[in-house]
Amino acid sequence: MIKTAYLSIFTTIILLFGSSPIVNTNHSEEEIKRYLDELFAARSTFLVKPTSSMTKYYDQGIRSSRNAFRVEEKRKTYLNTWGEHRGIHFTGSQSEIRVTRIQTEGDTAKVSLAHSQKLSYIYVDKVLPPQTFGIGTWHSLTLKKKDGRWIVLKEWYLDPLDENPKLIEGSIGDTVNFPLHNETIKDGQKYKRKKAVEYADKYAGTAWGAGNNGRYNPKYMNYNVKGGDCTNFASQVLGDQEEGGALQMKGPWRYRYGGGGTRTWVQTDAFKSFIIRSGYGEIIANGTFAELIKPTSKHPDTAFAKLLPGDLIAHVLNNDVDHFSVVTGFDDNGYPLVNSHTADRYRAPFDLGWDKHTQYILIHIKD
Repeated sequence: MIKTAYLSIFTTIILLFGSSPIVNTNHSEEEIKRYLDELFAARSTFLVKPTSSMTKYYDQGIRSSRNAFRVEEKRKTYLNTWGEHRGIHFTGSQSEIRVTRIQTEGDTAKVSLAHSQKLSYIYVDKVLPPQTFGIGTWHSLTLKKKDGRWIVLKEWYLDPLDENPKLIEGSIGDTVNFPLHNETIKDGQKYKRKKAVEYADKYAGTAWGAGNNGRYNPKYMNYNVKGGDCTNFASQVLGDQEEGGALQMKGPWRYRYGGGGTRTWVQTDAFKSFIIRSGYGEIIANGTFAELIKPTSKHPDTAFAKLLPGDLIAHVLNNDVDHFSVVTGFDDNGYPLVNSHTADRYRAPFDLGWDKHTQYILIHIKD
């Protein structure tokens, strides 16, 4: 779900997507696009290379520009600190943008765009091949021409890495050893697990790696403008009859094509309660990251050993389900990877972008 303070801005961004680019004669659209390509390529380098700099793209004398730069500094610190806590070193970052609107007036330009980012990492103390995952974000920027070059005057986007690096759970340098999974993903009699994972990969939105040209399934309403699309996406993965898991809609859990989803289809807590009470799913375990990675008498290989692609993870803050993600696989160290909307993720580590106050509910969907 999206914080209310951001909702009106986020709605504006969504409404701009798909609009025809608007430009005047002061600055060409191609000039601005070249600058944006350069800006986001520089951000990718900045994110994973300690010595790289981003200062030339901002004006530290302007408060809004300075704040936009600090966001990039903060996300860099969070990402690499998270990696240090997981025994992971980030080795690469690549960006691709899709500009959906440009409007210029004088020496300023207002831009809306989708950003797809690929991140690569290795394990510091393990001989494993490089791992990759994708995230996607929607941006609203105001650019200004100053002294012959563009700068970022201000920017807003819902960033999945916008967390306090001091609140990351775990000890620095300790690689977490998850159970390895060798199961073949296959469809069950009731739940088409393999198809559910394929659906989650295809419709993971703007995240790098996703299919469908970075777009959601047009059969379904986009609930980002109404507070968040994560639960709507999870419901689609489980319940889409043509491409997804094909669980039958029943009771309060329904989507009316052309009309939208019921509260149970789109709202986190209602969806969680339905999945458990209906018998479609069962809770494997719940707890913080530190609690779930510990072996117990019930789960000697940790609760993650029973988690399969096509299962769900609920992210809980202050006893309230804040987010849902779909398990789509595991990296070569057994780290659970998830897809989600708001913000868009493709096979990303399940706890990236969350902190020590987050509790996780691991939910197995019965075949």
